[in-house]
Amino acid sequence: MQTKLLSPGHLILALIALPLALGLAACGKKDEAGAGPVGAPLNAVPPPAGKAWTDVIAVTPEGGYVMGNPNAPIKVIEFASLTCPHCAEFEEKGFPHLRDDYVAKGTVSLEFRNFVRDPYDTTMAMLVRCGSPESFFALTEQVYAKQKEIFDQLKPVGPELQAANLPQAQIFKAIGERGGLTDFFAARGIAKDQAAQCLAKTETATKLADDTSKAGDTYNVTGTPTFIVNGRNAEVATWEALEPILKQAGAR
Repeated sequence: MQTKLLSPGHLILALIALPLALGLAACGKKDEAGAGPVGAPLNAVPPPAGKAWTDVIAVTPEGGYVMGNPNAPIKVIEFASLTCPHCAEFEEKGFPHLRDDYVAKGTVSLEFRNFVRDPYDTTMAMLVRCGSPESFFALTEQVYAKQKEIFDQLKPVGPELQAANLPQAQIFKAIGERGGLTDFFAARGIAKDQAAQCLAKTETATKLADDTSKAGDTYNVTGTPTFIVNGRNAEVATWEALEPILKQAGAR
């Protein structure tokens, strides 16, 4: 199923008109394909002294967060939506293996780029970015682990915000407060006043929408999750299909 993208301006203007159901419907799995091992195994790369590669996190110029060896020979980019159940499934089944079996060896790096598709998704993306770079992957993992409970709390928010007719600058903060997101993140180290400051920055939402549009143009991202391996769209959406591609490239 393809994702309908909105321009940066239209994303903000149309936010509260979008139903939460969009978060459930707009992400989709692609045809799965894989390949067996071909290239010679890559040697593990020692991490910096006193660190593990999985602790090395940096923000990229493209707006993503990369974990691992910045010079890893195999570079994986994951485009994912925080309101996508298929992305949550990958986070549960695939991310631990990718992190612990491949990124930890220094042969693979993982860059996560938020692919925003609805107001709730955008609000959560703003909040996982609200802390230090080192907290990004942990917060993202927590959102996916509690995705159903988050959805349940967010269901009544859309109609409430439509009736409130709030200014654009207050929309994300209102979603965070009324949908329980600020409480959720406060329990995970993002203070409520800190969250309010992050959610007041509509320029962050505009950039997220702009980066999402660029992903479609640059990598033909039409659904989530999408994985780019060394610059090419892998055309797979599950760990079972992605791992053979990594092994083919030498990550074994």
